Amino acid sequence: MKKATLGIVLAATTVIAGCGSGGDELDPLVIGGKPWTEQYILPYILGEYIEANSDYTVEYEDGLGEVSILTPALEKGDIDMYVEYTGTGMKDVLKEESVPGQTSEEVLEIVRAGYEETLGATWLEPLGFENGYTLAYSKDSGYDAETYSDLAEISQSEAMSFGAPHPFYERKGDGFDDLVSTYPFEFAETDSFDPAIMYEAVESGEVDVIPAFTTDSRIGLFDLETTKDDLSFFPKYDAAPVVRLETLEEYPELEEVLNELAGKISEEEMLKMNSRVDVDQEVASDVAREFLIEKGLIEE
Repeated sequence: MKKATLGIVLAATTVIAGCGSGGDELDPLVIGGKPWTEQYILPYILGEYIEANSDYTVEYEDGLGEVSILTPALEKGDIDMYVEYTGTGMKDVLKEESVPGQTSEEVLEIVRAGYEETLGATWLEPLGFENGYTLAYSKDSGYDAETYSDLAEISQSEAMSFGAPHPFYERKGDGFDDLVSTYPFEFAETDSFDPAIMYEAVESGEVDVIPAFTTDSRIGLFDLETTKDDLSFFPKYDAAPVVRLETLEEYPELEEVLNELAGKISEEEMLKMNSRVDVDQEVASDVAREFLIEKGLIEE
């Protein structure tokens, strides 16, 4: 009987020891991203910073898909976080109507509350830059426009054409129909292009105006002029980490670590990083790490 009791005690001790050693080890955090340049860089900015400032490890699912793929992946726990844009969260995910003139803080408050209530995730502090829309045109066009209103006025007297990705024509609240309702554009022609093609189309004169993304390096690559949304038609598209609430509970230092990146990336810096990948053909993960080192956010 004593031998049997001792065997049970030893077995129980082994199980407890096993639970203590293995149970405390956290799985790597999984960071997702969209399949385009900026979103290949941002996961590595988050990941490199996390690993340099905590005991957590990271795995990457960069290029996983657009918001329609990333949102359910976040809900199911296939990924723990990714960088999203507040206007996208409000319009494409929560289906909330935007109101002209909404501030960054107001949009962030809407998406944070909506994600916490419906998706089991939250928005941390914005990284410091906005990747929004700007109406762009070729410098060879002869237009002299600084604002959307300026372009709209020109469209009333000249045969101006507009080109955009097909989904832009279907968007509600911040798509084509609402754009021409807010600004008095009179486009003679409209066309649909793949986002990768529309910059070449406006540069070559195939179309006159496109809705370009403000941190896209192709604005500089094709020497395009950009204009200001003077009536605040588009919502704010501030970039910020979106993280599962369960992840923040399981990794208690994570929120504080990620919020240390708040305001650390300017639009100019993001544009430069994108250009290094698109134009100079550098590797996105290398660009991300070098940015963090140059800013003094991690050590070499």
